[in-house]
Amino acid sequence: MKIGFHGAARTVTGSKHLVTLENGFRLLLDCGMFQGLGVKTAELNENFGFDPTTVSILLLSHAHIDHSGLIPLLVKRGFQGKILCTQATRDLTEILLRDSAGIQINETIQANKMRSEHSLEAYEPLYDEQDVEVCLQQFETVEYNVPVKINDEVIAVFQNTGHLIGSASIHLSIIEAGEKTTILFSGDVGRYRSTLLQPPSEYEQVDYIIMESTYGNSSHPLNISTVDPLLEQIKATCIERKGKLIIPAFSVGRTQEVLYSLNQLELEHRLPELKYFVDSPLGAKATEVIKHYMEYFNDRLQSILQTDDDPFDFNGLRYVESSDESIELAAYKEPCVIISSSGTGDAGRVRHHIFSAIEDDKNCILFVGYCQDQSLGGRLLSGCKTVEIFGETCSVRAEIKQLGSMSAHGDSSDLFKFISGNDPNMVNNLFLVHGEYDIQKSFAEKLKVKGYNVYIPAMNEEYIIEKQPALSVK
Repeated sequence: MKIGFHGAARTVTGSKHLVTLENGFRLLLDCGMFQGLGVKTAELNENFGFDPTTVSILLLSHAHIDHSGLIPLLVKRGFQGKILCTQATRDLTEILLRDSAGIQINETIQANKMRSEHSLEAYEPLYDEQDVEVCLQQFETVEYNVPVKINDEVIAVFQNTGHLIGSASIHLSIIEAGEKTTILFSGDVGRYRSTLLQPPSEYEQVDYIIMESTYGNSSHPLNISTVDPLLEQIKATCIERKGKLIIPAFSVGRTQEVLYSLNQLELEHRLPELKYFVDSPLGAKATEVIKHYMEYFNDRLQSILQTDDDPFDFNGLRYVESSDESIELAAYKEPCVIISSSGTGDAGRVRHHIFSAIEDDKNCILFVGYCQDQSLGGRLLSGCKTVEIFGETCSVRAEIKQLGSMSAHGDSSDLFKFISGNDPNMVNNLFLVHGEYDIQKSFAEKLKVKGYNVYIPAMNEEYIIEKQPALSVK
């Protein structure tokens, strides 16, 4: 047996890990799109690192595009197997993939107009809405904690990770030549003190672990609520400076957490009387889907639901649907709060809002999640004085802030707690994925002190799985 690491290897995006059995059966864990990696992004998305026609089955941990976004392309290039995930993941993935196809088509049209002016060959989108429709036919849903027999050699169990509605770690039991090997794929690990969701589930001892490491060398604030710093920023930007507060937020997960925080402020009679816009049709759709799965919310939110039947709605909230309305909003001059995707500022309507606000020091751009270094958000947070948006060089005069307490990824303590049920001496190897390389190296040393044998795979590397430790920190 071997594992190939074809995405989220020494980076936080493009999750894709291929388990190949000795009999040729190939099981793919996630099929994510690369995002925010500059000029490398397109090439990485074009090349899987393996032949899609040889993949037997796909197990999907959760809906986020960096884990699901290349599924239509995988099918388009010949994958014919089942795609297993929870029902909530299936529902969210559908709206995300349809949105992704629409964005690709629009961006391709714009890019090809410019390329035609220079007599360059036209681009094609990775996939379109018809490709999405085809791949959705291959989805089958599973329940949490219920063993699923993949074939005579493999049993899979999906367990809640508290990262997103429907998110799961995947526990594999594989029998080859009469010998059992267990592998845990963490997916993305949520926080044990999540604002919205139940904490990650416990799981049994395993032989191998493939674990995300996004915040492996850092700790989230323990005593800082989300609502108070959010309120402070609203007051500073919209009340005192009379500016606009632009909040780049991914449509699925983070947008709902921002809305919940604003709703909490209203319940506490502290929400300033302003206009609050969600400029993301996908965000509106995702919010409606998530409301169908309130059983996954944590105990605190369950108690709030006894008196507030919609924790994502409040006075002053408006949803922006059409592109014409979005254009009008970008030119809007009154103090307001605008929540728009994407969370890193690299795509979607939020780029227009950043473009219109960035050169005015009354305004603030508030990031509420992780941004890769090469993304627009990453460059703004690093202190760049100028950035290029829509081909124009913009001076950064707006205030740039980040609300770290709103991350949906577990920090170092959460990740250690997630694997705390394992005896490190019984884990042959722990593979670190989904993290920046410097962060992974630091986290690997901490894991090594705990007794784990850790390896950080590079892109497209493959490793033979053995019962005895074969690897060490690299």
